Amino acid sequence: MESSRLDTLALDQQHLVRKVTANLRDQFAGTFGPETIERFVVDSLELLLPTAKVTTFLPVLAESFTKDRLQALGKTDGSLPSTIPGVLFLCVHNAGRSQMAAGWLRHLTSGRVTVYSGGSEPASEINAAAIAAMAEVGIDITAEFPKPWTDEIVRAADVVITMGCGDACPLYPGKRYEDWELDDPAGQDVAAVRPIRDEIRARVETLISSLAIEPL
Repeated sequence: MESSRLDTLALDQQHLVRKVTANLRDQFAGTFGPETIERFVVDSLELLLPTAKVTTFLPVLAESFTKDRLQALGKTDGSLPSTIPGVLFLCVHNAGRSQMAAGWLRHLTSGRVTVYSGGSEPASEINAAAIAAMAEVGIDITAEFPKPWTDEIVRAADVVITMGCGDACPLYPGKRYEDWELDDPAGQDVAAVRPIRDEIRARVETLISSLAIEPL
């Protein structure tokens, strides 16, 4: 079944899937078999393709996305147990607010929180003004990319922070949900994004305190 799904992809995409699967095989050896890894790679690729502006980076993006999804699946099914809290930031395009929040949380906790982000309608690229505003405070988010939320990542998150995605945001029982009302940086210049960035930092610091994790 999965082989036929792979066969429906273009030849260059089939090569991409096989390459990414091989890269992840050793990392998840003993936890997930090659068939499962390949299935997630194919699915991740198909989720990213509709908004891929430059396909040159698709192998890196597909590998990163698949890795996050498999680690999330392992946490929820018990094959990769983790005591590190997981936080998922969700907005519409996963291009501005949620990316800045994820950048702050990674920066302020340095690996002591598993950070996810996603969008209900992912954009093709991260907001340039958001990238510039975060760079001003020494946080590089250029390696991040807009992506949709997925079932296993929502299930792996202990806290889900929503930012304007409304009814499109997933609701799962047993999760702690917060809705952050923030101005949308879309279409704004860096000067307008700075106060949004700073408000997000303050909210992230409060979030960290509630998780009993000390800022660096």
